[in-house]
Order: sequence, then structure tokens, then C-alpha cells
Amino acid sequence: MLFKILLVILISYMIGNFSTSYILGKYLKNVDIRTKGSGNAGATNALRVFGKKIALFTFFVDALKGIVAVIVGRMILQDTGGLIAGVFVIVGHNWPVVLKFKGGKGIATTIGAASFINPIPAIIAIIIGIIIIIKTKYVSLGSISAMALVPFISLLVVNPFNLEYFIFLVILSLMAVYRHKTNIKRLLNGEESKLGQKA
Repeated sequence: MLFKILLVILISYMIGNFSTSYILGKYLKNVDIRTKGSGNAGATNALRVFGKKIALFTFFVDALKGIVAVIVGRMILQDTGGLIAGVFVIVGHNWPVVLKFKGGKGIATTIGAASFINPIPAIIAIIIGIIIIIKTKYVSLGSISAMALVPFISLLVVNPFNLEYFIFLVILSLMAVYRHKTNIKRLLNGEESKLGQKA
């Protein structure tokens, strides 16, 4: 059992280490995305620095990482393995050892993992996030709001209550909010970049 848990953690973490925006930036533009824009290795900064095509591809692959990790986790350790993998693929994306622990903020990977495990709470949270982004033009505010709300959304729509799943969502929520701490400061100071602004 312990071996399987450690195996799930290791595999999912290494899947998360595949930094799409960093790899695309390096090989297509000869640019380290972590030195441009917000310094974040994710889809939103890829949009600012590289444009829509690379940003969309980054989002798709990063979300796919979450799905693949959950599938592998379930193959090794059933549903519990999927939840563990969902957490650690995001840890791998946010703090990748191959990039000296400077990665992204994990929203696309979180969407992939959470949507695959249980789509209803994830979809509701995504819709709320999109509405906030459309209204405010702040991607960070939409991401933070959606992630902060998703555990509470699950309490309303998931029946019967699943403690493991709820803890999983709380961990994802806390990681997302923590990774956006600088965005929160900029939002409070009126300094956050809006959607569409170039780096």
C-alpha cells in the first residue's frame, strides 16, 4: 500500500514537471517565459508573452497533464490513487524540480484533474470563474474565486458526501490561492494586469 502511494506521488509529480509554456517558449521563441511578463510558467502569461496559439496549446496540455495523472493514479490505487495523483501533478506543475521549483500556478492542471474526477463541481466553478473574468478582465480574480468556491460547491452538489474528495478540493483550493498571493496583492493595490494586456 505504502509503495503504491509513493509510486503514485512520484509519477504524478513528474508528469506535473512537464512545463508546457517553458518548453514551447524555449524551443519556439528561445525565451524563458519565467523571465517575461508575470514570470509565471502558465497559460495566462503565455498569452501575454507569446500570443493566443501558444497560450491555448499550453492550457490544453497542462489540463491534459491533470487528466493523465489521475488515470495513472487510479490504475495503481483506484479512486484514492486518482485523488493523490490529482494533488501531486499540481504540486509538480507549481514546484517542478527540473526547473528549480519555479513553475506555474496550476489552474489549467487543476481544471483537468478536478473535472476528470468529478465534472459537476468543477464545471460550476469554471463557469463562475469565466463570468468573473468576462466582467472584470482579471484572469487571476476569476481563478482565485473559482478555486476558493469549489469545495463549498461540492458540498451542495455531491451526494453522498465524500470526505476524501472534499479534502482533495480543499487542498487544491489552498494551493491555488497560495500561488496567487502576489496577484492578490496587486489586485488590492490596483496594479494587476487585465486580460489582453501585453507583457
